[in-house]
Amino acid sequence: MSQDTLRNISLTVKEGEFICVIGPSGCGKTTLLNIIAGLETPTEGTVTLDGVLIKNAGPDRGVMFQEAALFPWLTVLENVRFGLKLAGKTRAEQNETALHFLQMVQLAHYKDYRPHQLSGGMKQRVALARVLALDSRVLLMDEPFASLDKQTRNKLREEIADVWSQTRKTVFFITHSVEEAIFFADRIVMMSSDPGRIIDEINIDLLRPRQIESPDFIELRAELLRKMRMEVNRSVEQEYRND
Repeated sequence: MSQDTLRNISLTVKEGEFICVIGPSGCGKTTLLNIIAGLETPTEGTVTLDGVLIKNAGPDRGVMFQEAALFPWLTVLENVRFGLKLAGKTRAEQNETALHFLQMVQLAHYKDYRPHQLSGGMKQRVALARVLALDSRVLLMDEPFASLDKQTRNKLREEIADVWSQTRKTVFFITHSVEEAIFFADRIVMMSSDPGRIIDEINIDLLRPRQIESPDFIELRAELLRKMRMEVNRSVEQEYRND
């Protein structure tokens, strides 16, 4: 992989595992996700899914970005059906699958709405239904709550945790929030910057559903925040020395 952005990245993700990636800004989290998605090409190294080399984007990897990126001229139902139509599904199959996942994210009643009629959180739930409808092997999520207010983020966290418990999809989730990572992850991957590399992997053994007020959760959050602060301070000091 590019030594300007990422270096010596070696990571194996198990089927059905929820991986969260944290690290300071500029450490290459999104670049790593884009390489897995096939949206960027590494200058060195390879990425495989079940032994098959990833060379470009494919339906086996669904991507959910920071912004919902819905088609404004389509209804909610039509947005969720869009990928199914491209996949050659019949109209009946499209409707059945799209409605199933809209019900899962509690938006079936809004199926005839246009994106401009929805709140930011509702748009992200439509985006989640759309990526789930494709039935991809892996879900790649790049800070999907970054633009939302705290109350909406907390609600969506619970909904995504519930959806994951039902589907058990393999999830690769980028976040700046240590609390969010602990709430979701089976394993947290901590990255360092300049160059981007993995410096720690933490298995999270807390029972689900996770309770952010529990003593074990609070203790683990404090420990990871301390590690993150140390890494951010190191990154700032290194940047200062380079100047």
